Amino acid sequence: MSEQGTQRKPGLGHSTNRVGRSSQWVASCGFNAAPEALHIHGVREMNPALFTMLAQAETGAEAGAAFLSYMQAMFGIDPEQQTAPGGTRPFRSSFLRLLQGWSFDSNGPEGAVLKGWVESRFGIAPCFHKEVLACMSCSAWQVYTSEKMQSGFHANAIWAQLDLLYEAAQWIAARFAFAGQTHLTLYRGSNALEDHAVLERIGKREAVIRLNNLVSFSSEREVADCFGDKILTVAVPVAKVLSYPGLLPTRLLQGEREFLAIGGAYRVRIDDV
Repeated sequence: MSEQGTQRKPGLGHSTNRVGRSSQWVASCGFNAAPEALHIHGVREMNPALFTMLAQAETGAEAGAAFLSYMQAMFGIDPEQQTAPGGTRPFRSSFLRLLQGWSFDSNGPEGAVLKGWVESRFGIAPCFHKEVLACMSCSAWQVYTSEKMQSGFHANAIWAQLDLLYEAAQWIAARFAFAGQTHLTLYRGSNALEDHAVLERIGKREAVIRLNNLVSFSSEREVADCFGDKILTVAVPVAKVLSYPGLLPTRLLQGEREFLAIGGAYRVRIDDV
């Protein structure tokens, strides 16, 4: 491959989204180099009580606990609220279950729902789910669509829950977790760079790579080492982070210091393990 790289397609996407910025721009290296705050239309305006609670928090931990309490009250995902007469517990889809499912298998149904939310809100379509998603008419895309729209996951306003997760994560990041920071240096292990669609080779150790529309990273290089023979070092905009260790008073995504971030094209450094 030449130093100036390949001329691959930039990936699937939509012309519309709910963040008021071009989907192509949000998915680009240009946005990553000079990120700006993103907001999902109407979420903060329709949930003033949540952001009043967050403003009263004195620490990030208090803010995360306030957010979880709000979600439990709004969506009935607290175990006690799920108990119906007779002792039965009806299934209630929750963002916590999606995060847990993602941690086990990002290509499972929970992963499809999360990727579908990114597609809807940011206009960036996934490029991989179980296999490469080359076009919207292929059988692999049909499998992805079927999984992301499973009725069981959408019975409890799951995308509205994820909207609130993103907005709260961004609020807490700006106020507490990453105050004053625009980027986070994160790491991702990879065994096959072709899976990430190399868009451009900049040099021996640098490239522009198209990552999936939702991506897992670790803040610990030693952890990323366990997931591939190549290590990608990436400057991820805080504005693209959906979830991060310490955001919630749970153990979800804690063990691998896992960050979930909106994907697209990223300039990365590539090193051998």
